[in-house]
Amino acid sequence: MNESIPSSLCPDEKERERLPPILNHLPSGYEHGAKQHFPSFSSFMSTMTQKREAAGQSFSTQILLPAARHVRELPPICLGVRQKHRISINTLPPEMKAPFPSDPIIPLRTKTTKEFQEDIERATASGDWKTVHDFYLTTFDSFLELNAAFKREANTPFDTIADSGVNIKFVNTVYDALLYTPPDIQKSVLKGIINSLLREWKGPRTKDDLRAYFVLVQNPQYNSITTYVIYAHLLRQIASLTEADHHFLVHWFIKLSQRRFRQLVERLLHFISTRLLPARPEELPPMAKCSWWIPSATKVLALLNASNSVAAPPIIPFSDLYNLTLDHIDIMEDYQTWQSHGSSRFSFCQFPFILSIVTKKNIIQRDSEQQMISMARQSLVDKVSRRQRVDMSLLFLNIKVRRQQLVSDSLNELTRKRADLKKKLKVTFVGEAGLDMGGLTKEWFLLLIRQIFHTDYGETGMFTYFKNSHCHWFSSWKCDNYSEFRLVGVLMGLAVYNSITLDIRFPPCCYKKLLTPPVVPCDQNAPVGMATLTLDDLRQVMPDLAHGLEELLRHEGNVEEDFCATFQVFQEELGVVKSHNLRPGGDKIAVTIQNRREYVQLYVDFLLNKSIYKQFAAFYYGFHSVCASNALMLLRPEEVEILVCGSPELDMSALQKVTQYEGYSKNDSTVRCFWDVVLGFPLELQKRLLHFSTGSDRVPVGGMADLNFKIAKIEVPSDWLPVSHTCFNQLCLPPYKSKKELKQKLTIAISNAEGFGLE
Repeated sequence: MNESIPSSLCPDEKERERLPPILNHLPSGYEHGAKQHFPSFSSFMSTMTQKREAAGQSFSTQILLPAARHVRELPPICLGVRQKHRISINTLPPEMKAPFPSDPIIPLRTKTTKEFQEDIERATASGDWKTVHDFYLTTFDSFLELNAAFKREANTPFDTIADSGVNIKFVNTVYDALLYTPPDIQKSVLKGIINSLLREWKGPRTKDDLRAYFVLVQNPQYNSITTYVIYAHLLRQIASLTEADHHFLVHWFIKLSQRRFRQLVERLLHFISTRLLPARPEELPPMAKCSWWIPSATKVLALLNASNSVAAPPIIPFSDLYNLTLDHIDIMEDYQTWQSHGSSRFSFCQFPFILSIVTKKNIIQRDSEQQMISMARQSLVDKVSRRQRVDMSLLFLNIKVRRQQLVSDSLNELTRKRADLKKKLKVTFVGEAGLDMGGLTKEWFLLLIRQIFHTDYGETGMFTYFKNSHCHWFSSWKCDNYSEFRLVGVLMGLAVYNSITLDIRFPPCCYKKLLTPPVVPCDQNAPVGMATLTLDDLRQVMPDLAHGLEELLRHEGNVEEDFCATFQVFQEELGVVKSHNLRPGGDKIAVTIQNRREYVQLYVDFLLNKSIYKQFAAFYYGFHSVCASNALMLLRPEEVEILVCGSPELDMSALQKVTQYEGYSKNDSTVRCFWDVVLGFPLELQKRLLHFSTGSDRVPVGGMADLNFKIAKIEVPSDWLPVSHTCFNQLCLPPYKSKKELKQKLTIAISNAEGFGLE
């Protein structure tokens, strides 16, 4: 084969690396990643032919020889090249054209899971693996044979997304046994896969082809780095399938068990990490020759992410698709590529599900810093151009407030300095000396949130607290000025911008609405915050009402007579009950068994969207006035909540490792007793301790290390309770004489502390 590449081929074709060493002389220890040479396909065929002639055997090469004349290198992804090939065929004279073969008939294979297991047991006991070897050799020789072995009914179409037609149990059994078979069997499987992947493409992929890809991608042999070249070619072919074909695969993946699905995800993540930062680069082809590996793997991972999103509930947590290796690269270069080129050039930001919340926070912070610097620079340039004295306070968003008028002063300051919201925040309390080194800023946030969300303040005005769901929701009362809702949005935006964790309890649907859309529309009349919400979202706010609506949907009797409901609902606003039609003339439309689903959906939409539209729109614009960035497009609603409120996952052992001490050392008896007590606390008391010490029972995005938690010694009598400085995340601990005394005093202190934002 001529190794030079014609100039007419697309870039992906030029980057194609040679085939893997496994095709020549794979050693028995190949799975351990020994360094290998990467020969071309032509040299492989030559070598195999020489071996066959020398040994007088054809068994080990039988799977390749019959199809050798049809084999070429893998087809290019570039659609234009495929079209050129097609045009060149169509220009042939009629007498030279061969008719396209009809769809092949799948051979009849009757091997069952039980029979295969019996074959494995006999081979293990006797050492004679010929029957098992023949099975693997035949099954993985072609896409046709894969369907013959694993399709439940050989010649039944199975052409729906609901059923792949694959005997998943048999596939799992065959793959589970494969890794424990002799090396020659494992090598024959990989040879067969290569042979299948290299066959000529004859028009669009059939559903049987999709089934073959579905089976092949589950092969556990791809855990070994020595199989990565084969794996990469498989991933490229799957990635280049049509959108319609991908649609089938997405729904078929949902049918996998959680364990098998997770294995697919972890295998792809490891493949991407290894190619990105290989421990032994010499084991892989040069990056220049396989730059398409990572894009192909990421696109296939996107199919699994789609499957996980479609499944209800999700198969695995969305965070399990994070690639933590990306936390250690310069992601801003990737972000700038995404900003500049969109989808025309690969970037990880095109596939935000793969970016961890830590990486996304870094992107937002770096993007924020660049905007802060830009705003500050513009302020300085304006001053200099007008020959005015330059005041360094121009570099900051300076907020001056009175404690007695905290909400009104904050609202006035933020409204007056709206143009400075992207600058670094500094807070001053009027009449109090002191520089804001971070503590005053955090105190300002805590006090504001405490006042706005306090029960007495919220239930008569802005927010309603629901005891059953332990969250706040927007009150539906109408007013002339919604500026305080905008203030709360600005506060949340500033918290994200300045890396402050807030003790706010909004339900998850609030963050869905906040990202609808993720970027403020140019058209000021375009609706914002009108997310598509369901009964599941209502359950997170008003569980009792959601339960009642579920009863309506499940009712098997006469809905109209038993419920006597119409498409009109009633809502109390400041003590006055008002009626609202869910649709025109709703008070005259009875709810029946035929229209009850429409009624429930309209009711949910009314409660969570329409009845609070103006309140939430003000909140939405307040948040986005600070966080106006394309980086928000990378976030899921759950991730916005974590950025604002922190993560609920506590790890007190991790906190112990990063805690700082003042007046104590980590080996002092009081400190040792403290950690013995805290690590033995139930989760609820651990949360109370964190809330008592920091003002929030959640953990910042960066983990416990970002808390900067400190334990300080105070010289007071041992009958005093511990105290805290939440603005500095500091716990002040007297030198108690015993663990029992320490536990008693600490439990009293944290159990009677008043919380922020909670009733």
